[in-house]
Amino acid sequence: MSLRVLFVCVARFVCLGAAAGALSGCGGVDARQEDDDGDEPSGAGGSCFSGGGGGAPGEGAASCAGPGARFATRVVSACFGPGQRFGQDRFPDIVLGPPSGAGCCGGSLDVLSLGDGGAIVVAFEGNAIVDGPGADFLVFENAFERGDDAANVFAELATVEVSEDGAAWSAFPCAADSYPYDGCAGWHPVHANPAEDEVDPLDPSSAGGDPFDLAEIGVPLARFVRITDRAGTPDVFDLDAVGIVHALCP
Repeated sequence: MSLRVLFVCVARFVCLGAAAGALSGCGGVDARQEDDDGDEPSGAGGSCFSGGGGGAPGEGAASCAGPGARFATRVVSACFGPGQRFGQDRFPDIVLGPPSGAGCCGGSLDVLSLGDGGAIVVAFEGNAIVDGPGADFLVFENAFERGDDAANVFAELATVEVSEDGAAWSAFPCAADSYPYDGCAGWHPVHANPAEDEVDPLDPSSAGGDPFDLAEIGVPLARFVRITDRAGTPDVFDLDAVGIVHALCP
């Protein structure tokens, strides 16, 4: 069998690995890899990207050789749901690195639409999220307030999960029925934009974005973050970036 791992999308874009040891979840692959026919993946709605793994379980969990990436550096896997395709022509680079926030009342256009029910897994090369005081990592979308009212937000919600080894996942409970959408991603405006302002994109008190605390789900360390659009809603989650607040390698 080729070193590439073949994934088949079934049901609502849940993808099953055809070889052992691949990262679980929709997709399971390095998005930079070409399809088996040599063409770049199209990124069309409803498609899954397939390819390599993501490190052995627990690799480097107890040590830190030096500074590591504080923003996602690799898309490990992705399955795009149907509907919106915004940003997919710039995939995967569009979700790597720091956020490009547009402030309280305007959504950034530097985002990737997951499509209805779509999912993505990102990793931080040479680093991991660790549990510390308060928020441990931030997920940046392009939510914005309507009428300068913090409680009247245009939200596009997603469920967030984390994993240390890419096989066992722990989900943050997402209260998606009504505001405030505690535990969900996609409802806090993003203020940080290092290309245009001096707001610290890793300071939960000023950066904006949706904060997540590993202690809330009893997880001490995570190397992978999976984000899944809440299927069946009219609004689709648009990913800007994912950043580590408390890092194994500061």
